[in-house]
Amino acid sequence: MQTPQLPDLPLFQTIAAAAAAQGAPAYVIGGFVRDLALNRPSKDVDVVCVGDGIALAQEVSRRLPGRPRVTVFKNFGTAMLPTPDIEVEFVGARRESYRAESRKPEVEAGTLEEDLARRDFTINALGLSLNEADFGALVDRYDGMGDLARKLIRTPLDPDITFSDDPLRMLRAVRFAAQLNFDIEPDTFDALARNKERIKIVSQERITTEINKMLLVPKPSYGFKLLFSSGLLALIFPKMAGLHGVEKVGQHAHKDNFYHTLQVLDNVAAAGGDLWLRWAAVLHDIAKPATKRYDKRVGWTFHGHEDKGARWVPGIFTDFKLPLGEEMRQVQKLVKLHLRPIALVKEVVTDSAVRRLLFEAGDDIDRLMLLCRADITSKDHSRVARYLRNFDVVEQKLKEVEEKDSLRNFKPVITGEIIMETFGLKPSRAVGELKEALLEAILEGRVRNEHAEAFALLLELGRQQGLTPVAG
Repeated sequence: MQTPQLPDLPLFQTIAAAAAAQGAPAYVIGGFVRDLALNRPSKDVDVVCVGDGIALAQEVSRRLPGRPRVTVFKNFGTAMLPTPDIEVEFVGARRESYRAESRKPEVEAGTLEEDLARRDFTINALGLSLNEADFGALVDRYDGMGDLARKLIRTPLDPDITFSDDPLRMLRAVRFAAQLNFDIEPDTFDALARNKERIKIVSQERITTEINKMLLVPKPSYGFKLLFSSGLLALIFPKMAGLHGVEKVGQHAHKDNFYHTLQVLDNVAAAGGDLWLRWAAVLHDIAKPATKRYDKRVGWTFHGHEDKGARWVPGIFTDFKLPLGEEMRQVQKLVKLHLRPIALVKEVVTDSAVRRLLFEAGDDIDRLMLLCRADITSKDHSRVARYLRNFDVVEQKLKEVEEKDSLRNFKPVITGEIIMETFGLKPSRAVGELKEALLEAILEGRVRNEHAEAFALLLELGRQQGLTPVAG
């Protein structure tokens, strides 16, 4: 592991000169230094000075071209300074003390050593000097470089104290392990399990932020396995933890839906799925425990889990403080429809079935097909290959029907208003039934979605119900 080197940017020399002028030793601390050592891109710099961080930020601004505006956060004792290359946050070195009922510390000025000791993990307690006497020298009081080389997440101090003081650090430990593909050091991991109940004092917004970051790593299953084995998942996402387990009666056993879900999630991630497609992967089988039934003839069934799961999605998004607009509706749609393409694979692929799928999925059809491909998990590789070949047939059929009928997000040309005007009706069940019958005829391919054909069918349907067109 190479010692991190400060980038050759004039800004760091400017900070060093300002710190010297103020007599406040300054250091780049934390994630920026860690990412330099790992050769990962990073643009956010944290500067700690043994003195007044806000005053240092203002002094640096005075020395920069254009004197960029310093944003001060008095409640946190920090100051933000944007520059063309990077954004720098300044803070004075401090020590912290915590009350049992809160993860918000009481803060007072401290030494560099006290500031490093309060860091969550050794790999985030690395520093590079911005002082003229030893400019660029590495500060590593807790062997953070050694832990980077060993690929370990470890706390600088007693992990029980670290996690009890600020329980969010337990989720950060898992998230960093997942992002960096590191192990959590055994004593540190044991402390996760011992202190898991403390997570209850952390706000849902902070928990959800960490979960979203875990979802976005290249292989998300790793983080969720750590959450599960530590006991944290049962506290922050009990429905997902409830997927775990296999029940067996005689020769009948179902697969473990927790590990299946994680495999689907990894498959979606490998295919480049975005955050909301990954949430759909997490939730696609979420209602299986609630719909599990045993049938002596066929074994375990989960009938209706897709519908129940879709009905749960708004509540889950509300609980997690996730957006309740288009993102939620998209996830809900994917959960509801995730069995439909698989059903097509098992049957003869008819134009009618494809039209219905295109109509219901709309612009999400490609995302739905990606989710469904990801949902094919089995230890029988020939079975997986066979299903995926069948999906190729379905996708080709989707393409052909879409090109022919343009049914993605289509709207029937005969609207409710036209139906009411034609027969002199007011809004009523009869209007709805006629609309539904016209839609069915279009999806079945009996008529095209063109005015002349659809209107002729409307007149016939009306005649069958004893309706007479009014004079136009």
